[in-house]
This record gives sequence, structure tokens and C-alpha cells, in this order.
Amino acid sequence: MALPTGVSESDWSAALQALTNVVGSEWVFTEEEHTSLYHDVYSIYQGEPEDPIVPAAVAPYTAEEVQQCVRIANQYKIPIYPISTGKNLGYGGSAPVYSGSVVLDLKRMNRILNVDVEKATVLVEPGVTFYDIIEHFESNNMPLTLDMPDPAWGSLIGNALERGMGHTYSQHGRDRWSGHCGMEVVLPTGDMIRTGPGASGNDILWQDQKYGIGPDVHGIFTQSNFGVITKMGFWIRPAHEGFRHVRIHAPRFDDIHKLVALDTRLQNMEICNGMSVMASPLYGSVGPMLFTPPVTDPEHLALLQVRNGERPDPGPLASYGERNGLAFWWLELKFHGPNSVTQAQWDYAKDLFSREIPGCWFEEFEPLEFPLSEEVKANLNSYGHVEMVNIGLPSLHRFAMSMRNQFNPEPGVGHLWFAPMIPKTGEQILLAQEVLQKNCERLGIPLMASYYSMFPLMWYPRAGIFLAGWNVRADPEQNRRTREQYVELSQICADHGWTEYRAPAPLHDPIMRMSNGFNDHALLRFHETLKDAIDPNGILSAGRYGIWPRHLREERQG
Repeated sequence: MALPTGVSESDWSAALQALTNVVGSEWVFTEEEHTSLYHDVYSIYQGEPEDPIVPAAVAPYTAEEVQQCVRIANQYKIPIYPISTGKNLGYGGSAPVYSGSVVLDLKRMNRILNVDVEKATVLVEPGVTFYDIIEHFESNNMPLTLDMPDPAWGSLIGNALERGMGHTYSQHGRDRWSGHCGMEVVLPTGDMIRTGPGASGNDILWQDQKYGIGPDVHGIFTQSNFGVITKMGFWIRPAHEGFRHVRIHAPRFDDIHKLVALDTRLQNMEICNGMSVMASPLYGSVGPMLFTPPVTDPEHLALLQVRNGERPDPGPLASYGERNGLAFWWLELKFHGPNSVTQAQWDYAKDLFSREIPGCWFEEFEPLEFPLSEEVKANLNSYGHVEMVNIGLPSLHRFAMSMRNQFNPEPGVGHLWFAPMIPKTGEQILLAQEVLQKNCERLGIPLMASYYSMFPLMWYPRAGIFLAGWNVRADPEQNRRTREQYVELSQICADHGWTEYRAPAPLHDPIMRMSNGFNDHALLRFHETLKDAIDPNGILSAGRYGIWPRHLREERQG
């Protein structure tokens, strides 16, 4: 059995016994058949010495047990790494950043502690998944819903702490962290705090209002290693009444600027409150969420040839589109709410696009009424119908884009996500397509499709994320090259101001340095100051998001 890094056998034995006394022998795992389950199955270091080792895992059942485990880790200087459900696939999974860390597995803490139907709030523990919440609503006839990621087997709390995204609502939805309200946190010393009004000791306002009085500390616990969250509240939504989705087709290359600007305007006015999607029929946009077949016309394919990384000439493509009734771009808008209300919202938007983009045309799909009929359910996730995650229904449909499919016929043993953010303007979208296409060709990065056919995911109202899954292979040499390519392309993006919204755990160090260079990495130094103050023994999630405790910083610097 492996030992945690820097821990003697006698201290290790004593720590294991102490942990066993807290959680019970059945919830302390030291055998390889158990600890191997915490290995990142998508690891970019597969078969290499750098692949993190997990010597043990412990699974507490209550927040008080978490406190005791953290205090034991401090007593024996045991590095620990908390996880919620360990489903952060493509970003490190359940494996620690610092090899030799003991995983603090919070899956057993899976209680839905409170649901307020009238105010649309929930309070949950880290092991509660999106599936759990939906099943709880359905089995208890609660008229509530929440924004849905893909897939739904992950933790609400884990997704929020990674600042993960969903695909449904603009408000209290897609940006999971924006919908959190109130946390209970075990600090690295074993002490416990509650945030917001919950700090008063009376939780009557805890899920109703984010801020109490004094400094707000919520944000330091996201993408960090400053505490173990044992409870978190969320603002969610009343159940769906209706849903409407439409497409605006724009005929000219230059229409992209107005198309994007008007979408941003409608999102910021909250007239359009669903997740928009952009595509280009003429550039051959395809993808699991578009439900469009690949281009097969030989004339069209010839016009799409990318030579030396350059964008295919828009002129001949526009002529082809005019002859064949294809728009250069389309924008899909989604509206959540009673259909009588969304009809008025769409009427306003349609008038706006008609005035601002001459010659555009519209494609209107049948609006949905809830509850859905079986016939409607059967047609979800198909062209002209609705994608399940857009109406808060769990689905593995989007997850399939990193698996074997028509766009990825030779998947690897896993994937890691590349996710730079870009400003949401037509100019920046076109520039990012060009920069990413040319540099992927130069670096030899395989692509599912040309970047000229790809668009950022419009998760945010003012920014997009150019998400791409990179294959992980069983060959260490290929993975070494993939790591180099990932870091170099990330640096190119950072030089343009396109920093990543989250990153795979094995690459946190270089990504954090290139994304926080202002004033000689002053923000990183501030992170280290916080770390040393609240985690003096450096036991919690060492290296996560590039934040190392003092003794390991000194060791790593030689």
C-alpha cells in the first residue's frame, strides 16, 4: 500500500485508525481495488510517473465527520483532496492534483435538506446529483425545475464550485455559481463557517438572500482549495409552462456583426431568456446540438476547402447560398415562459431583426406546452424539435460529442476540455475562428471540423466559450505532445485576452500563470497569502488551480 507523500508509516497507521474511528472501517478504503476507482480514467498522464497516486480514500457521512477528518489530517500532516461525486470528467475527474493525497469522498452526503416551492430554492449536500433533484421534484409533485448540464450525474455543488455551466435559463441557471445562495464550509483547520445571513446562526434568510453584512467571501471557495463545502443553497425556477424556439437566418457574411449584437441586446434586456446557438449553413456547421447533417454536395464541399489555414472565401459561398436557399448564418433564440408572453417577446425580437438585418428570414418551430405529451417527448433531440437539456431534462446527448460518433470516429481513451472565453462580438468570433484554425494546423492538433464552422457556446450574456474536447490516448508520447499543444494554444489565446473559464487539473499550473500575469502575477501571490493564512499545514487540495502551500512551493522551487 502506498503512503501519502511525506508521511511516516507510524503516523499513517495512526491516522487511518483515527479516521476509521470517525467514519467506520467500511468507509476507509486502502486496497488498490478500491483506491484505483479514484484514478482519473481520462488522465493525460496515463502510464507515466506523473499520474497521481491515491493511497486511500475516506467517505464521511455528515459535516461533523468532515470536520473530524480534516482535524485528523492536520494532526498527522496528511494531504487530503475532497470530491463531491468525482464526475468532473475531462477536467481531472476524482484524482488529486498532488500525488499521494487522500481523497475525501463526499458522495455519501447526499441529502436534499430543504426545498421551498414558493421561493424556488433548495439546500443540498455535495453528494446530491441533478438526477436526484429532478427525481425528488417529480416524486413529491413539486412544480419546480432547474437548469440542466450534460450529463446530469454530477453534483450541483461540485458543478457550482467549478463554475460549470448548463443549457437552459439565463437567470439563476446556466452559470451555476450565479445561482448559489448560502454555504456551509469546513475550513482547512476543521473550523466551520456559514456564509451570508446564515452566519447569524439563524437560517431563516439563508437561501433567500446571498449577502449578509460585512465582507462577502463566497467567491474564494470556487476553483480553489480554501475549504470543504458541506451544504449549499441554490435559486432555481418554477416548473416550465411553455417553451418557444426560433431561428433567424441572415444571408450575408457581414450580417454576423448585427446578429451577435442583437442577440446580446435581447439577452441583456431579458426578452430572450434561453441559451442562444449560432451556426453557419454555408460553412458546414455540424454538431450534436445542431441536428444538421454534414455537407455532401460536391460543389459545396469544394468551396469549404481550408488552404494554409485561411478562411474559405465568403464570396463564392454567399453566391452558392443564394442559389440554394441557404443563409450564411443562423441564430437560434429560445424563450422560457407562458407561450402568450413569449409570443409577445418573439414579436418584438422579430421586428427588431427585420429592421436591423434587411433580407433576413425566420424559421418558427411549434411552441411547447407543459406537461409534455408522449409524442413530443419521443421527438426531443431531433431537428426541428427541442434538445432535452434546453428544457431542463437530463440527457447524455451532448456528452456524446466526445465519444465515438460521426464527428469523432476514432475517440481516445478519454478527453480533456479546452475552453477559452472570447468577447461576444462578431469581430471577435471571426478572429478567434481564424486564430484557432491556423494554430491548430500549425501545431498538428486534430479537429472534428474546421474552426470556421464552429461557434462559441453562448453560456454567458456577454461572452462565449469556444469549447473543444481533445482526445486522450493510451500512448504516453501522444499524450505528452497533447499537453504541449494544449499549453501552447492556451498561451496564444491568453495573449489575445481569451483566458479559459476552467481547466484540466493536471494543467492547472501553466494555465493559471498565463491567465493571471498582471503585475507580475499579483493575484497568484494573493492566493498564496490566503492559502498560508487559512491552511497553515497545507493539507487541503494542494496544487488545485495552481495554489500550493508554502512548504510545497519551497520544495518545488528547489
